[in-house]
Amino acid sequence: MASHFEQLGGEPALRAIISRFVDRVFEDGMIGFFFARVDRQRIKDKEFEFAAAHLGAAIVYSGRPLPVAHGHHAIMGGHFMRRIQLLRETLTDFGVPSEIRDHWLEHNLALQPVITAVSGSECRNEAVEQATVAAAPEPTVQNQERVSRPLPVTAAHQPQKKEPS
Repeated sequence: MASHFEQLGGEPALRAIISRFVDRVFEDGMIGFFFARVDRQRIKDKEFEFAAAHLGAAIVYSGRPLPVAHGHHAIMGGHFMRRIQLLRETLTDFGVPSEIRDHWLEHNLALQPVITAVSGSECRNEAVEQATVAAAPEPTVQNQERVSRPLPVTAAHQPQKKEPS
């Protein structure tokens, strides 16, 4: 059986998703300030390695341990959940299949106690976590063909634009 990494479309597809996700994080008004003095490309590279590894690729995460990398930041539960929201929106924009999207979100949610700085700020509410994972819509008829096979490196790897009403 193909890994989530392979089902997603491998390195090109994952790099496109990670690139857009990291850009959104850096530009976000709620959490972007954490990245004001950080090399964006380095974060993209480490996020790629980290995601590829948990999605089943034979790629090793070469970054610092998560508690070391995040320990000097006062990351609160709300900051953490904002990152989860941006990830969920990015995965949805790219039409990532629900099985892979849910795995990815659940993997990230499980890291919250390691990332958040203040004990008790974890926002650990099972109903909220389930709603966060479940809130992304299922693929529509329009993108069903793209979702049922690995994503090619094409315009499909750009967030879908919404037409003005």
